[in-house]
Amino acid sequence: MDILAKDYNVCARFNGGANAGHTVVADGNKYAFHLLPCGILYPGCQNILGNGVVVNIGSMFEELAQLDKNGVDYKGRLKISTRAHIVSQIQIEADGASEEALKKQDESKMIGTTKRGIGPTYASKALRIGLRGGDLADWDSFLKKYDYFLERFKWHFPSEAVQKFDKKAELDQLRQLYEKFNGKGDKMLVDSIDYMSQMLRDPSKRIIAEGANAAMLDMDFGTYPYVTSSSTTIGGVMTGLGVPPQAVETTIGIVKAYTTRVGAGPFPTYLPCAIGDRI
Repeated sequence: MDILAKDYNVCARFNGGANAGHTVVADGNKYAFHLLPCGILYPGCQNILGNGVVVNIGSMFEELAQLDKNGVDYKGRLKISTRAHIVSQIQIEADGASEEALKKQDESKMIGTTKRGIGPTYASKALRIGLRGGDLADWDSFLKKYDYFLERFKWHFPSEAVQKFDKKAELDQLRQLYEKFNGKGDKMLVDSIDYMSQMLRDPSKRIIAEGANAAMLDMDFGTYPYVTSSSTTIGGVMTGLGVPPQAVETTIGIVKAYTTRVGAGPFPTYLPCAIGDRI
């Protein structure tokens, strides 16, 4: 993906969050990305986190710090959808607490998540209580929505870690994001549906969609319940970016000879021998 991105005008993430990581090497520097589209490293490439992405603010700042350290100018080249959901620390706490509870009950039932709050954030989205990027357009209004979100989330996820959650540190971080979103100059928050429509209508633009995870982790088509919480396959491009199916001109499938996975759950392929044990 990173090899291809430099040849495109737009690199658009359509699903997942800061759970699936990959290493990119550019100009002799190594970057560990989980959330940022890899096109962020190339000056001619615009980058967007689409409506299907869940945004971990802390991870985003950490990844941007890597760019700052190496002098990569990303000003004006990173956009975040107003419809993208924000990952709260309380959702990360819930993710970890859920895995620990399963471990105590029956270790074989553990999902094996990355404990980065991805599942609980998508659950909040489905429950219609989540926080979206666009909510940060007005701070006073956001605070009311944030308190309502915490109240409802604690009701749905009644673990001890969730009930003891302290919101102060997170609000300080969210305030930084609010100021970054609404400051002068670089406007990061956009209506991603309109943005992608503009890019698609421009014949000079080449767009590449970047996903997270693979087919066996797709919510519908993967090895359920040992899956991620979003659509990882080609259908996720349409729903996660708000683009029409006919806009997809080329689909490239990448397949490993031996399909493995992170976390728990069955191996889609397995060798019951010494070689398989080593792999």
